[in-house]
Amino acid sequence: MDLARFEPFARENVSNLIFVTVSGAHLYGFPSPDSDVDLRGAFLAPLSTLISLSRPVETLEPKGWVDGLETEMVAHDLGKYLRLLIKPSGYVLEQIFSPWVVLTSPAHEELKTLAQASLSRRLIRHYRGFALSEWRAYQKSDAEKTVKRLLYLFRVLMTGIVVLSEGVVESNLTVLNERFGLDLASLIDAKVREHVLMTADDGPYVREIERLFVQLDEAAQKSPLPENTPNRDAIEEFLVRLRLQQVSLKQ
Repeated sequence: MDLARFEPFARENVSNLIFVTVSGAHLYGFPSPDSDVDLRGAFLAPLSTLISLSRPVETLEPKGWVDGLETEMVAHDLGKYLRLLIKPSGYVLEQIFSPWVVLTSPAHEELKTLAQASLSRRLIRHYRGFALSEWRAYQKSDAEKTVKRLLYLFRVLMTGIVVLSEGVVESNLTVLNERFGLDLASLIDAKVREHVLMTADDGPYVREIERLFVQLDEAAQKSPLPENTPNRDAIEEFLVRLRLQQVSLKQ
């Protein structure tokens, strides 16, 4: 995919961008022919909106079409984005480290360094929480038993295990599975060919999901990462510095 074609769309809809990357099914490695393009990023809100009586707009969600591709973008003001980072949020980390880069900047490169240093065991809350929600939905009824949901379960569990064990943020299911060696080829092929419901016996997949939940808990217990975000002060300094640079540019 030619990522450069999405930069004009991003800049036309959001000012003062720090970075824009591709997330969603394209990042995870199993897009369908009709999958839209999910853009994610961060921007610096205008200073006037931060100091006025009105609450600043912290999230922008433009939608449109780029060269025939349905495109949806979600961008947060840097302050909100960094609050999510220290929460911590796996989604934010995956966006920062996405190799599908539409737009970058020196601040984005600095953000990558800060994000890498921010990794902590508390990420178990994000990855286990999301996986458990998807798992309960899958088990709820046959209508919820979709190939897409199974793939998201494998992806999020594997990503959580790898980041907690290795300190590496990897979102692509095929790359992740090089570490796990599971038989997922037919499942990925079914999603790519737009097969929606699980029509085959899902027993083997269910057993692997259950094993991955155990591995995720073990990875959290044995993780070499610190218990909490260790560089909160550095992240705050980064935000303050960029805000003050906005003041300097206005003068």
